[in-house]
Amino acid sequence: MIRLFTVFTVLFTLVALTALLPAQALAQKFTHPGIDQTAQDLAHMKSLVLKGEQPYKDAFTRLKAAADLNYIVKPYTHVLRGPYGKPNIGGDDLAKSAQIAYNCALVWYITQDKAYADKAIEILNAWSPVLWDFDYNDAKLLAAWTGHVLCNAAEILRYTNAGWQPKEIENFSNMLMTVYYPLMRHYYPQANGNWDGAIIHSIMAMAVFTDNREMFQNAVNHYLRAPVNGSIFKYIYPSGQCQESTRDQAHVQLGLGEFAGAAQIAYTQGVDLFSVGNNRLALGYEYTASFLLGQQPQSYGKISERAKTLRDDYEAVYAHYTARGVAMPYTKMALDSIRPKANRSILTAVRVPATKAQTKSGTPKPSPIGYVAGAGVGTKFNFPENAIMVSPGQSLQQALNSAAGTGKWVVAKAGLHTLPTTLKIPSGITLAGEGLGTILFLDPASGEREALVNAANDLHDVTIRDLVVEGSNKPEPPSDPNSARSYRVGYNRGGIIFRALQEGQMKRINFTNLTVRNCTFNGVLISGAAGVNITRCDFDENGSSIVPGPKLQHNLLLTHCSDINIKDNRLDTSPHGSGIALDHCQDAVITNSEIARNAYYGVLISESQNITVKDNLIEANDHSGVMVEFLSRGSENITVSNNQIQFNDGYGVETYAVRNGKIQNNKYTGNGNQNEQQLVRADKVILMP
Repeated sequence: MIRLFTVFTVLFTLVALTALLPAQALAQKFTHPGIDQTAQDLAHMKSLVLKGEQPYKDAFTRLKAAADLNYIVKPYTHVLRGPYGKPNIGGDDLAKSAQIAYNCALVWYITQDKAYADKAIEILNAWSPVLWDFDYNDAKLLAAWTGHVLCNAAEILRYTNAGWQPKEIENFSNMLMTVYYPLMRHYYPQANGNWDGAIIHSIMAMAVFTDNREMFQNAVNHYLRAPVNGSIFKYIYPSGQCQESTRDQAHVQLGLGEFAGAAQIAYTQGVDLFSVGNNRLALGYEYTASFLLGQQPQSYGKISERAKTLRDDYEAVYAHYTARGVAMPYTKMALDSIRPKANRSILTAVRVPATKAQTKSGTPKPSPIGYVAGAGVGTKFNFPENAIMVSPGQSLQQALNSAAGTGKWVVAKAGLHTLPTTLKIPSGITLAGEGLGTILFLDPASGEREALVNAANDLHDVTIRDLVVEGSNKPEPPSDPNSARSYRVGYNRGGIIFRALQEGQMKRINFTNLTVRNCTFNGVLISGAAGVNITRCDFDENGSSIVPGPKLQHNLLLTHCSDINIKDNRLDTSPHGSGIALDHCQDAVITNSEIARNAYYGVLISESQNITVKDNLIEANDHSGVMVEFLSRGSENITVSNNQIQFNDGYGVETYAVRNGKIQNNKYTGNGNQNEQQLVRADKVILMP
């Protein structure tokens, strides 16, 4: 008899947008004007300028200087923009046209000087019938950069009696829907996240201008739950670090600015994307601004020093959050340093003041769950006096062989240790490093797949700690890490692969402060071990689509293991797999770990017993946050409790035919199925692709 106990003490903290039923969402009317600002916001901004209040008075003076009435519009039929602007045929002309049109529309609104309305209308009317398409590498990006700017200009002109004729408005709408929208509607999450941030921004603006609620809701959903790099949670991590932080700071600020722009439009229309993820956008801004202003926040990978110059992307975010009691000290310092040169951003950040006093909530804080994890945890290391020290270039294998069975430590000193062949780990040793500076890298010329394997089937009493296992085929990260993500390359490389022939044949396997990254095969696979302890480890970007195929390799895969303790880890961003997968395991506890941004499930449990998943942050996985699947006999005694499970694209928790399952006290927010955040079925359903 199947006994199923599901405790529905679920805490639903869905943001307002996810509480809407689809029919209600589609029926809701748009506010006009309603892209960056409402009519009330615009009127308040105008009054501040006309009263001579600062910084609005000076910002308007600079804006008027940038609203060039002598600008000669030069529209192109085919706009071509390659990577980093090479080639660039019509791209700069379109971008400049969009900026001047928005500037002129705002000056018209504030001054009622018809010359500025006429210039903005002239620009929009010039491009609308001429532009046919975009091409080359940056086609989507250029469309995304210019779409929301043009729409803001058009929205103001359309709803302020500027003299823009209905036929001209129809031509502009036609350009949006037949040139811009077909190019952007599929987004591009495989690119760096600033691309989809910009695309979301422009699709939202176009949706408002064309009164297309379904298009608007699609952009909102993508903002919250897009795959790869495309959502706010894929772009800004729970620590505040951004997907492009290790690339350069210009692109990071660009991405933040585009996601913020989308949030601003949504807020104008009554949908709060600023507050999602406990003010995740504010956290990303504070993290980035702190680095740009000289701080050194903790990071996974080295934060890039490239393009370390402040951009004009801070006004609207600072205005929004501080008006709601969120302190943003580094954002304020960044804003103060660029404000003397800013113009439109100051004016379009203005909102009608809130009528209620706001409760102060302090500064945004990184999630403490699973943070900090990996080889970067420690900076001071105390090694036993009899430890065997191995410098780069010396043989780790010889040192391990000499220490086998003695309990001695083998310490790989800081530097790149290129392994000529797979490293075979014997029993009774500790293999340690000196943190992130110690990198074990299997020479691609070896022709072998695994970096580390067990030397014998009965491996026991092994600890590996405080080092990095690099799975990429190049040990140095490229200038654009996204270009070398493991799913983009053809190599087949695994991290630590320990296999026994019987359950419990391996014993007492311990990983502490260990980083395993960029493996196309599993990052860590342990099969047939009793007593597995994984603590404060960072397994990231492992598990791609190489043979035998996607969804079969993971950041961490345990099969036929028992007595498992997984605590304080970061199990993130598997390109085609799960954060952690347990298959035929028993007596496991997964706790206080960040399990996020994986392309399959956050946690996948198959045919296992006595498994507890508690107190974890499980977010932004492309399927359900936790999946307990049924294959033959099913799983038994599965507890999923007290987890924060949010913005996964499937259910928060999904289980099938679990005997004695307890799903209780989880905090669900914004998971993909808006009406049911968890699915618990007693029947024996075998899921098919």
